[in-house]
Parts: sequence; structure tokens; C-alpha cells
Amino acid sequence: MVRLVFVVIRFRVGETEQGEFAERLRAAVEVLGRQKGFLSARTGRNVDDPELLALTLEFENVGSYRRALSPYDVKLTAVPLLSQAIDEPTAYEDLPG
Repeated sequence: MVRLVFVVIRFRVGETEQGEFAERLRAAVEVLGRQKGFLSARTGRNVDDPELLALTLEFENVGSYRRALSPYDVKLTAVPLLSQAIDEPTAYEDLPG
């Protein structure tokens, strides 16, 4: 059974750096959004810790997510940003029910 995959990527970014970071984040989402199997993206800031930012992505399945990271334009635009993420597991399968 193939399940929807959602990805939660968290970043710690100083408040003074968030403007520039937001531009890079938008570019990363734009390039990831062109990949086969991409469904949606959302970004946000933690309400209790304004230096904690999150990017959530949804893909049709885990294979789509992993393949989405391979194209050259993704490696050039998104991967450098994603390498700044907090080191933790990011991909989750949607649970039934």
C-alpha cells in the first residue's frame, strides 16, 4: 500500500537572518514544487520560539519525495538550504484512519 508522505523540516534561524532565509526558502519550495509527486508545501514560525522555523512538504509517496531531491536544479537551490536543517528524521507516512 502506497501512502502519502509528509515531511517536517525544522530550522533554527536568528530573527535578523530570517528575511534572507525566507527568500531562499521560497526558492527551494518553488523548485521542489515542480517535481513529480509533489502535492503541497507550508512554512511557519513557532509561536513560542520565533527562531524556530518549519517547512512541511507533502508528496504522493516516499519514492516521490526521495526522487524530488535528485534533479540538478533541486541540488543547486534546495539542498544547500535543507542542509541547514536541524538534524532529525523528517519523513512521515500518513497513518490510516
